[in-house]
Amino acid sequence: MDLVGLAHDLAGLTVPVLALFAFTLPLLAKLFGEKRFPAIYALIAMIFAALSSTIVFMGTRVYGKPLFYKFGGWPPPIGIVYEVDGFNAILALFTAWIMLLISIYSIWYQKHFDEPEWYYILLIGLNAGMLGCLYTGDVFNLFVMLEVLGISAYALVAYHKNKPEALEASMKYAIIGATATTIYFIGLVVIYAVYGTLNMADLTVKNYYLYQAQRSGVALLSNTIAAVGASSLLAVSLALWVFTYKSALFPNHFWLPDAHPEAPTPVSAALSGLVVNIGVYATVRFLYTIFGPLSPLEVYYREIVLLVLLVLGFLGGLVGALLMIAQKDIKRLLAYSTVSHIGLIYMAASIGFITNKPEAVILGLTAMLYHIINHGLGKALLFMASGVFIDAAGTRNMDEMRGVGRLYPITSLAFILGFLSMMGLMPFAGFFSKLLMYQAFMEAGLLLPALAIIVISAISVLGYAKAMYAIVFSSMNKEYEKISLKGINYMLLLMALALIVLGVMYPYIKDILYGIVSQYLTPNRIMYYRFLMR
Repeated sequence: MDLVGLAHDLAGLTVPVLALFAFTLPLLAKLFGEKRFPAIYALIAMIFAALSSTIVFMGTRVYGKPLFYKFGGWPPPIGIVYEVDGFNAILALFTAWIMLLISIYSIWYQKHFDEPEWYYILLIGLNAGMLGCLYTGDVFNLFVMLEVLGISAYALVAYHKNKPEALEASMKYAIIGATATTIYFIGLVVIYAVYGTLNMADLTVKNYYLYQAQRSGVALLSNTIAAVGASSLLAVSLALWVFTYKSALFPNHFWLPDAHPEAPTPVSAALSGLVVNIGVYATVRFLYTIFGPLSPLEVYYREIVLLVLLVLGFLGGLVGALLMIAQKDIKRLLAYSTVSHIGLIYMAASIGFITNKPEAVILGLTAMLYHIINHGLGKALLFMASGVFIDAAGTRNMDEMRGVGRLYPITSLAFILGFLSMMGLMPFAGFFSKLLMYQAFMEAGLLLPALAIIVISAISVLGYAKAMYAIVFSSMNKEYEKISLKGINYMLLLMALALIVLGVMYPYIKDILYGIVSQYLTPNRIMYYRFLMR
């Protein structure tokens, strides 16, 4: 089988196979009765997902067009289809490989698990939910995958069920999360009532034809187009509230500072480094693909929607940076860092609101995609490194874990390098993605957002410096337990070095991401969806 054919099949089979891994784990764990079996089994599942996502990404690069997998052989828009283009393929590639690293870290962390089989079932389910959200080409199937993702995340936050704080954080996350997905479902009802379809490609093509009719001034369709535009605004508004909640964009960030610290450390790494990205992806898919510049929503308030996201992104970036400074809990500090970086990502994603310069929009979306990758890798690294220090000190309070990093020089080095990338210092990847954001806003003639990137980054340095000083550079004020790392410190160091590699290879990586954005997140993509609907 050729690469493209294999990639096509794996685009559809990866998520169901992961689900099969999760469903069969309890039975096999009982049969084998080996305590280490769930971890090994989950590791195999994560390796499969990582390799599969790699092949799918390579397939999209070779094919040069989206891959479509039609479930049950039903043609779109009748049946559910998975649509994989360069944009979601690279995010799935990144997600699957970070989940593999988190799975490896979980094996070291397993001493904290009283029922490991249930932890690994949920971890595999989390991976399946994220990849399903990324690969799906159907807005209703996105709802289903958001539920799979959400249920796994809620349960993982409450995994330490004997801790009241964990249960409270999970309940807050779950109750509002369930409300959010219900709101999204209402948005889907509006979309189906207006368009008669839930297929993303079909919606994109229909929006394009309605936009063309509006531009040509067809009088008979003017009232219809106005109604479609108003309905689209309602549906998109409902969906965006859900997506901004899932990605913890201010002011929908309130659940994150409680949920992420109380979850097991590897889960915190997944939530802050990966799960929040799904909301960003869905937002971009709705505003730049389905209801993009060539849709009735362009006439009816699309620019206002993006302007709101720009303002909320700035407020999120600023509030997250300021609240980091006041934290004593290292995991809460990292959680507020996520709020801040998600704000920066949304600022870059919203650049299409006021400029007619295609180059500026492409640069902004390239910066967004680059920063999603840089932040996700760096944040997963920082949570996992913090987990080592928390285990050694027996506390998350930075005042009570002073100098603990001195006992673990390799982990401390990775910890420092991760923070330097978050700050945006050269030659780390974080510097170049922030630089690209700045350049995009300057290209668009938006000086204030460009300066906001610098201000937010400067304020956040105070919070990062506080954590580094307390854990690594302070003198030890008590004796700490020496714990065995079993080589996990070398994995963390490799992740830190990867942040440098991503920075040093900036010109090459920028070209790849720029090509993906140009091909799949601009009006050029319409021809691909026309191809699908034939």
